[in-house]
Amino acid sequence: MEWKASHILVKDRALAQDLVRKVKQGADFGSLAREFSTCPSKSSGGDLGWFGPGKMVAPFESACKGLGVGSVSDVVQTQFGYHVIKVTGKRD
Repeated sequence: MEWKASHILVKDRALAQDLVRKVKQGADFGSLAREFSTCPSKSSGGDLGWFGPGKMVAPFESACKGLGVGSVSDVVQTQFGYHVIKVTGKRD
């Protein structure tokens, strides 16, 4: 299985929770990623492209496994900070 995902990476849990709320209320994920994310992927709206098992840290990969295409995660904490993840594709 491979996933395609976008994310917003921030250092503050409260900000991440606020971003989850905004996205789930209809805010544009890519625009929020460009404005708030600390990851270099922010320039492409948070798009991380396709990746397979073992390519992302375990909590990130686990969140992607549990999401359907088009779904947005709750806050996911890793050693990099707090992520809001949107799965944009899955393929075998």
